[in-house]
Amino acid sequence: MSQHHSIVGAKIKGLRETKNLTIGEIAERSGLSEEQITSVENNEYLPSLGPLIKIARALGVRLGTFMDDNDELGPVVCRAEEREREHSISFSNDATEARKMMEYHPLAKQKAGRHMEPFVIDIHPNEEPNYTLSEHEGEEFIYVMSGEVEIVYGKQTYHLHEGDSIFYDSIVKHHVHGAPGQPAKILAVVYIPF
Repeated sequence: MSQHHSIVGAKIKGLRETKNLTIGEIAERSGLSEEQITSVENNEYLPSLGPLIKIARALGVRLGTFMDDNDELGPVVCRAEEREREHSISFSNDATEARKMMEYHPLAKQKAGRHMEPFVIDIHPNEEPNYTLSEHEGEEFIYVMSGEVEIVYGKQTYHLHEGDSIFYDSIVKHHVHGAPGQPAKILAVVYIPF
């Protein structure tokens, strides 16, 4: 388990307790189940970004609050060697599928007050993608650095290859995953209005 994986759950639990909110209240505000929230707080699994964004909104904080290291007001540079060396955040496909399918490398976690979340994401091979579509406010931009990626967006499925990109509104149900059995690497920028 990565260091940041455990930090996210601990930060969510700490914020909830500081605000004197029960797991039930967060579940009601976010539309997630109490079991989902408990498992996230206990670091049993991390869902995709959609549910995390809903938990952040239920707590009245930015998504970045779960990942922040420092509060840097000026520009933040993330060197390639630092990104590869630092711990990533691993997400499973959904609550019932705990295998780690995506490793998120945050690129701006020192930047204070940000509305955009940039990541480099390593997508591990998976023969039979089993995923749950998510929707949340905001916009997403994805650029394929290597491999082949499938994006389910509403009733459409888009196939992107190296060098392709897509920009979409996150409020439509969507899911990003690799082509069956193929590894991929993408740059993803998520904009979340707060």
